[in-house]
Amino acid sequence: MSEFPEDRSIAVSIDHLSKTYPVPFLRLKKFFRRKFKPPVEALSDVSFRIREGEIFGLIGPNGAGKTTLTKIIATLIQPTSGEVTVKGNDTVRDDAQVRRNIGLASAEERSFYWRLTAEQNLLFFARLYGLSGTEAKRRIKTSFEMFELEELAPRRFAELSTGNKQRLAVARAMLAKPPVLLLDEPTRSLDPIAAARLRSTISSLARDGDNRVTIFLTSHNLAEVEELCDRVAIISKGEIRALDTPHNLRATHTRNEKVSIVFSPDVADDVNLALRQAFTDQSFTLERASGDERWLLIFSREAEDERLDRVLNVLHQTRATVRAVETKRATLLEVLERYEENERADTGGKRS
Repeated sequence: MSEFPEDRSIAVSIDHLSKTYPVPFLRLKKFFRRKFKPPVEALSDVSFRIREGEIFGLIGPNGAGKTTLTKIIATLIQPTSGEVTVKGNDTVRDDAQVRRNIGLASAEERSFYWRLTAEQNLLFFARLYGLSGTEAKRRIKTSFEMFELEELAPRRFAELSTGNKQRLAVARAMLAKPPVLLLDEPTRSLDPIAAARLRSTISSLARDGDNRVTIFLTSHNLAEVEELCDRVAIISKGEIRALDTPHNLRATHTRNEKVSIVFSPDVADDVNLALRQAFTDQSFTLERASGDERWLLIFSREAEDERLDRVLNVLHQTRATVRAVETKRATLLEVLERYEENERADTGGKRS
């Protein structure tokens, strides 16, 4: 993704947010006669801003605090301390106004009525949003078209597949045309084609000129996050560990950057010998490229070191003809793994 314009207004503001789930009352402890776990700090001093029209991603392992943060923004639970505002409205003091400005689509949706059809469900929720009958039907028709759900309109919700239920949840979240959309793993149960179409729709919602929607997205699909999001925050143990564009996050974690060099096959043995002599502490993979009379040299390096230049110099000395050089920086998965490794090192190798 390209750099997001910094002159956009703030849509969501999160300041020093913390959430601790307390222990049960003492009398409950005595009643059940069992030991209870200590208070759980789900979020700790979380702060960031999301600008209008931005697609903001939140990633992290299970139990990191993603769902808790989403629920606080949606006014479903209150923070222990700190403040969250949506379009200038506080989620605690102005919760009713905040709910008018957000749409929520959760991966574990349970509020639909199973005996009603897809269309009847949306009509019910549209009326709860305060839409008149005519306007409600118009918006439902638009939502069905946008999310390609027209054929599902007359079918009972109980008959829908898990993926179609998820798509219907996203369609419902957009009924009231909220300026802020909260999406919790929106493509988790979708087949690849349906997921790609939904990603395209999500992207278009945020790029739709004056009507652009601000989107807060949580997902375990890191390729999806990288494709959609302008910026990404990494959360672990309730704390934000990093926040930047997907490109910058990968660029600053380059320990596993891989370099592939394609060269002519006639001097492969000479190249192998020269590399072993020049690099006693470096591991190289030398293999024949599939379907072609070429050899592929693969190795890892730090992004700013001189190893690539030295390898190219060895190839030049052995008179190898270099046909292509490709570098591949760390993926978001590798970035997450790097943070997890660092945390295990800080805690003596223990997993939370």
